[in-house]
Amino acid sequence: MEKKFNNPRKDEFKDEVVDLRRVTKVTKGGRNLHFSATVAVGDCKGRIGIGSGKANEVTEAIKKARMQAVKNVHKVEIVDGRTISHEIIGTRGAARVLIKPAKAGTGIIAGGPVRTILELAGFKDVVSKSLGSNTKINTASATLNALISQKSISHVAKLRGKTVEEILG
Repeated sequence: MEKKFNNPRKDEFKDEVVDLRRVTKVTKGGRNLHFSATVAVGDCKGRIGIGSGKANEVTEAIKKARMQAVKNVHKVEIVDGRTISHEIIGTRGAARVLIKPAKAGTGIIAGGPVRTILELAGFKDVVSKSLGSNTKINTASATLNALISQKSISHVAKLRGKTVEEILG
């Protein structure tokens, strides 16, 4: 169900910095200071991507991360234009993220990188809980993995060799 897009236009995505860090490499000659950025991009219509970049300057690191995120855009399904199809847990490293569908008008109940990813993807009513590690990069990736591994009712019907009407009963 995973789909990637090869040449999306750069201006069609909104971007948001998920994490920005100052990293230091200690060498024989002293300390080398660099910056590491993680950026999420999305079109609020079901396409979302995450990328990370490193550079000597903050702006360059963010620029590299955005380019990487645009290359790694995935399509996720939005049910009724507002929520996900079923409850799911996404993992990345020690980070686990539980995402549940919610009633209309609930809003996005999530914090940190999870909220950023869900908003950029275009979800309106979702409840989430971050479990395990709270590393921003891994939490964002776990959220994306959960969204990608969703199965729509039409996909399940196709796997079972039935129609959607037969499944809904």
